[in-house]
Amino acid sequence: MKAGVYNNGIFAGVLEKRPDGTYSFEYDIVYLQNDKNPSISLTLPKQFGKHESEKLFAFFFGLLSEGVNKNIQCRLLKIDEHDYFGRLMLTAQEDNIGSIAVKPF
Repeated sequence: MKAGVYNNGIFAGVLEKRPDGTYSFEYDIVYLQNDKNPSISLTLPKQFGKHESEKLFAFFFGLLSEGVNKNIQCRLLKIDEHDYFGRLMLTAQEDNIGSIAVKPF
């Protein structure tokens, strides 16, 4: 599964959950080449090539709701509360705190 990551509406890169459950994030080449575009996170600095992780990157995990809001979202969207990638794609498309949006491809 893949999702597009946007910074202030500008396509920044691709977040992927692989079949083996690992994750990668790779900046878009056009985004990388523009010096005015910042990294999306201090923990995901701009670089050529993929950032790799055994679990969802902490930065993206931080975009997920917690507590009562998480429970409401999971019930209304009919998704497992432990499906972090699915929750992220369904709930982080707009109206987020900060400049990042995550949209399914």
